[in-house]
Amino acid sequence: MATQVGQSVPAVHKRWLGPDQGPASLFLLPVFAVLCTVAVFPILYSFYTSLYSLNLIRPHRTRLVWFDNYINVLQEPVFWTAVGRTTTYTLVCVTGTTILALGVALLLNEVFRGRRLLAALLLVPWATPSVVNGLMWKWIYEPTYGSLNGLLLQLGVIDGYRQWLSDPSLTIFLIANAAIWKQMPLAAILLLVSMKAIPDDLYRAAKVDGANVFQRFTHVTLPSLKSGFMLVLIYETMISIRHFDLFMILTEGGPGDASYVMSWYIYVETFRSLNFGLGATLSYILAIATFALSYLFIRTLGRRAERAV
Repeated sequence: MATQVGQSVPAVHKRWLGPDQGPASLFLLPVFAVLCTVAVFPILYSFYTSLYSLNLIRPHRTRLVWFDNYINVLQEPVFWTAVGRTTTYTLVCVTGTTILALGVALLLNEVFRGRRLLAALLLVPWATPSVVNGLMWKWIYEPTYGSLNGLLLQLGVIDGYRQWLSDPSLTIFLIANAAIWKQMPLAAILLLVSMKAIPDDLYRAAKVDGANVFQRFTHVTLPSLKSGFMLVLIYETMISIRHFDLFMILTEGGPGDASYVMSWYIYVETFRSLNFGLGATLSYILAIATFALSYLFIRTLGRRAERAV
């Protein structure tokens, strides 16, 4: 019995690590340490902070409140206002980005002169830094010398200059337009890559069966793009639901609460009110919502993609 036990330990060691993997795994320790320092520790510490009433205005009055921050936040009207604004913004961004990206991907999937140049120019908005993108659209929407007012005035659409970002009914959509302009190119490239993977035999078979262009699009192209759509929806949802820079540059949450989204709410509570406990609580709520939506997309679209295969 002792001999069998003594022989089983090296066997298990060789099975899991191999003869050379034990010493080699030591080289992964620095990477693991860095990952824990820059990722794991801040996540755990922020959750630890969310359990405290921590306000740097009164640093000596810090106390453990457990989950009272989460309960109190869910009872605040401003929280639900931010949730509503975030939901509207995310739906507009994701829907607009996906539809425009699909149209651009279909265009670039065709063979025509200048296609490569158009594909290169398409990446310019995506490569533009976020701050530059926000400042550019701020100048476009500017009420006194903005190009949007000038263009619409020349076309006769409006009879005078308008203050676009001061209109609460348009603010969230104008910010979403600026976000779509930047995010759409990457989504189009992702869908284009999925289109290139569709076998040509499927289109030939559809033509033989008498399918027209619209029928080939609905019965061949769209079902084959489910994995690409899943990637685009997950990425765009995660980006949109956490968007901050455009709100900071264009409106700072205004006018009123027209653009008071969750990311701005977190910024105000954390860095303006210095309420780090509440800010960490809001951040965790936003992170949980993001992961839940991503999981929902993966479950629903992933199952449909498997059934299609």
